[in-house]
Amino acid sequence: MSLGLPAARDKQVALSLGDSLDRGGASLPPDRRRIAFTGVGVAIGLVLFAIVWLSVLALTSFSPPVDNIEQLTWVRSLEWGYYKHPPLPTWLIWLPVKLFGLSAWTSYGMGAAMTLGALAIMWRLLVDLRGAAYAGLALLAALCITYYNGRLNYYNHNIVLMFIATASAALCWRAFATRQLRWWIALGFAIGLGLLSKYQTAVTVASVLAFALHQRAWRDPKHRVGLLCATLLALLMVTPHIEWLRGHDFGPIEYAEATSIGKSLDALARLNNSLRWLVDQLLNRGLPAFALLGVAALTLRKLNRVTPAQQMPQASPRRDPAKALIYAWGVLPLCFMLLVGVATGAELPLHWGTPFLLFAVPAVMELKPRRFWDRADLSRVLCAFLIIQALMMSREFVTSPNGISALASNHWRDFNSQEFEQSLAEAARTKLRGPVRIVIGKKQLAQTLALQLPERPLVLIDGSFDISPWLDRDAVARCGAVELGPTATLQGGVPVGPVLPGMSWRVLMPREGAAPCSL
Repeated sequence: MSLGLPAARDKQVALSLGDSLDRGGASLPPDRRRIAFTGVGVAIGLVLFAIVWLSVLALTSFSPPVDNIEQLTWVRSLEWGYYKHPPLPTWLIWLPVKLFGLSAWTSYGMGAAMTLGALAIMWRLLVDLRGAAYAGLALLAALCITYYNGRLNYYNHNIVLMFIATASAALCWRAFATRQLRWWIALGFAIGLGLLSKYQTAVTVASVLAFALHQRAWRDPKHRVGLLCATLLALLMVTPHIEWLRGHDFGPIEYAEATSIGKSLDALARLNNSLRWLVDQLLNRGLPAFALLGVAALTLRKLNRVTPAQQMPQASPRRDPAKALIYAWGVLPLCFMLLVGVATGAELPLHWGTPFLLFAVPAVMELKPRRFWDRADLSRVLCAFLIIQALMMSREFVTSPNGISALASNHWRDFNSQEFEQSLAEAARTKLRGPVRIVIGKKQLAQTLALQLPERPLVLIDGSFDISPWLDRDAVARCGAVELGPTATLQGGVPVGPVLPGMSWRVLMPREGAAPCSL
């Protein structure tokens, strides 16, 4: 079986205007100038994109994203699972923390690397599937999706899953194209990593199976063996985590179930909730990307670059594998989650679209005839891309704590975590007669305070040692702690002040006669 990988390889000019060479090697007429991206050009462009956007997000935020703070708390102890999620994202940030320190910027770098790495893999895959011009346009459009610019500093399980799901698409294509067992093993390894990142990897498994059905994999012995090996490897990799779940009362499963709502809702209410989620993904998060595609199509028509032959549907293989792969990752995941919402009444958090929405861009591009996008004037599209990015950056500034107060977003980033730390740090050290080693309290505030304190104390989340494996049960007795809580219930507490009304803190002194503090 052969997928018939497209042999198109345009000679490319990296991120600059210039005459491209047509697939036959002849120069294009002057009215058909275009640009394409080389691998080096894409890498440089993505690094510049990261520098600009991370700088904007740092200037418009007083506090790191909550998910980043959470990962920087969990990384203090490498486990086979954590009370909310599987372990891989925490494992991955362990080495960067060792190299660059336990800081918000370490998590920003990891988030940007994962997000832009996924987009780079998608670009490379689309070059193979549809050519350089198509892939370049898809990359620019995907970079306009608000998940991948305004949240570029996020590092969480959805970001890691996006990288793994995109890599799985590329590996799945390789496995079917080459019929080599090594690519199936690599795909199984990726799925196993996905399962160690987030259980939503089941959606990626559905994408793989859908593409396998389209390619009639059951007819080919090599594909049957490959699928079996990939499945066994993925299950083997996730087995230690399953054992950890059994020993921890399936905490992450219960957490996932806790996000479910409305199981008693009627079918119409479930459909309404799920459709609202889908509309938000496509017409809110994805709207800037589709606007860029609209600009590309409009410039094609205005410049008469779409010939009558391109305007008419062209003959294509009855079972176009490239289109099938794009739809398997760009359409099926969104439909799958829509059906889950309708069938179970589960709440679909907006961020669930993060791992999959990037492939919605080429899925929309596939609605046009083959080669429609090949003659797009990417220089004009690049200008539109820069305008869209500038508008989104302007929005970040005007809705930030330093922007227009009437337009403030009232988001977690507005919380002044530095002022929070300064309101109690010195007084707490004075009472403890030394550095703060442990912070106790609700996860969001306690973890934020711990990250702001220069001594980087450990966090006893919600006062529970069961979900804080980096602390033994005698740690507070040996080292003392700073405890946070509501003023109404924290006996003997000192009000935090105007930065956090209604909250207080108190010091728990080490127990007399306890062993010296060692953490």
